[in-house]
Amino acid sequence: RNSRSKMIGKAKASGEDIAPLLAEIEHLGDEHKAAEARLAEVLQKLTDVAMELPNIPQNDVPAGKNEDDNVEISRWGHPKAFTFEPKDHVELGENLNGMDFETAAKISQARFVTLKGPLAKLQRALTQFMLDQHTEEHGYTETYVPYLVNADSLRGTGQLPKFADDLFAVDGGSLYLIPTAEVPVTNIVRDTISTDAQLPVKFVAHTPCFRSEAGSHGRDVRGLIRQHQFEKVELVQIVRPQDSAEAHEVLTGHAEAILQKLELPYRKVLLCVGDLGFSSSKTYDLEVWLPSQQTYREISSCSNFGDFQARRLQARWRNPETGKPELVHTLNGSGLAVGRTLLAVMENHQDEQGRIHIPVALRPYMNGKEFIGG
Repeated sequence: RNSRSKMIGKAKASGEDIAPLLAEIEHLGDEHKAAEARLAEVLQKLTDVAMELPNIPQNDVPAGKNEDDNVEISRWGHPKAFTFEPKDHVELGENLNGMDFETAAKISQARFVTLKGPLAKLQRALTQFMLDQHTEEHGYTETYVPYLVNADSLRGTGQLPKFADDLFAVDGGSLYLIPTAEVPVTNIVRDTISTDAQLPVKFVAHTPCFRSEAGSHGRDVRGLIRQHQFEKVELVQIVRPQDSAEAHEVLTGHAEAILQKLELPYRKVLLCVGDLGFSSSKTYDLEVWLPSQQTYREISSCSNFGDFQARRLQARWRNPETGKPELVHTLNGSGLAVGRTLLAVMENHQDEQGRIHIPVALRPYMNGKEFIGG
């Protein structure tokens, strides 16, 4: 087109007929627009394919197909040897007149709960205790975030497009209820360039979380294990790439500290490739002991995403050695899932009378009470 434009100028100067050249330029313009449209279509298809590709596991992630191939790293505490048949949290909660699934189902549907009285206060105490520990002892900055997010935010952290069926979308709009605080908190650094001095960024947030549980297929229909709405205290770190491996261990330790102070036996498990989350390059699960099930159940998942989310989010830092913007690494973990912590406290600290003994660390948040019930 540029060469034809120059030819038109010369033709005008020499008095030649420029109509054929103008027609040719118009044709070239149409071809150019069509080529740009085809290129945009191809690029969008490539982007769509890339959005479906999971993160690459780190070298020390064990091979395996499913949770049976996960590797136990360590255990803390010993499951209590009860001298009676321990009750599950549903029976305990109903006997205390503080946990009601039937009324919640009437108000909404299955997989919801209402809490009242001391159990509602115990959940609030757990939340406050976790936030205080992470802000005062572990150096996180508390943050309050939206519970409704747009599709770009969900794409940035990896929930979209792959997990659309697990989300609650707002009809007639472009917003979604958050499945985890990871989404809005990590998106704080979307399209930003941090200075070296600003890293690491450490955020903690308490939010409700909303999940459709589309893939649960009838699992854990009883109790608090798998709810459509639940509370969680989430830890998020934004770090230099060279610091993410150590940060992952430290973040996991912060979640472990909560379990230890609540005197809850747990084990730490390294997930295998087949059980690894879509966006994660390495994940530790913390699994708490549940007496009623005589097994360990997940209560926290702590992941290192490397630069996977950062690339989608365009979250960068300016490397002082090169002077150029480079992708950060992102990490997050539950510190902890509040509902599951509530049921773990209830089951592990029950007595034969059906009372719940309050862990020492929680008593300042419960007006000094030593137990619930009785």
